[in-house]
Amino acid sequence: MINLEKGQRIEIGLQKVGVGLGWDPNEGTGFDFDLDASAFMLGENKKLPQDEYFVFYNNKLSPDKAVEAGDDDTTGGNSDGGDDETIMVDLTKVDPKIQEIVFCVTIHKFEERRQNFGQVRNSYIRIYNAQTNEEIAKYDLDEDFSVETAVEFGRLYRRNGEWKFEAMGIGYKGGLQYFVDKYVG
Repeated sequence: MINLEKGQRIEIGLQKVGVGLGWDPNEGTGFDFDLDASAFMLGENKKLPQDEYFVFYNNKLSPDKAVEAGDDDTTGGNSDGGDDETIMVDLTKVDPKIQEIVFCVTIHKFEERRQNFGQVRNSYIRIYNAQTNEEIAKYDLDEDFSVETAVEFGRLYRRNGEWKFEAMGIGYKGGLQYFVDKYVG
């Protein structure tokens, strides 16, 4: 496994990549933890060429069919120790106008429920080779982002015809709307 540090970049040389998000259900009192993975497919101007290139629980497939979100897990109970939500990427299908794909994780209704990643047990986001399941990078959200509610995990980007991955690991106190505002033209 390649353990990437923030800001580190690698050439991945892969066609199919998966992003996995996992966490344990809330066993205490209060609301369930509803973490969401999303992908923003950006053009050269670092904006979505059209809204449908924002892939998340309400838009599960990009127009070029390159990025697909799995089922929305609203509690963390989909798996026991494995990925609860996934996003699959087929880099051979990505529209030529897309220059990068940014992956984010957010907590649904974090303000109303007064939640942050520090409260969510065993929460992580990872990127892996979808053909071999070999992990490329992983962040433990509850440790690395204890007070944050949104994280830009990493990005796949084109450079000279090759896809590379950069581990971003930037935490924010905001939700999905923060990233929508940032990436919608």
